[in-house]
Amino acid sequence: MSDSLVDMHVPGFGHGLAEALLIEWVAGVGDRVERGDAVAVVETDKASTEIVAERDGRVAAHCATAGTVLKSGEVLYRLAAE
Repeated sequence: MSDSLVDMHVPGFGHGLAEALLIEWVAGVGDRVERGDAVAVVETDKASTEIVAERDGRVAAHCATAGTVLKSGEVLYRLAAE
């Protein structure tokens, strides 16, 4: 059975914030993550925060590079669901 790719989206940041700066990737392409593991670090006008995995799987692709401004709802990375 082959892994299926799932698009994982930039979450909403709350408090009227619609975008954030991608500071760094914590999980690299090929890394296995479990639900709740940190995947990336972003910075909004108010604070730095981690984006965490919503499900278990392997990071198949990053869809943005560090230094990119992310908007809520954009595809952030692709996950191979196992």
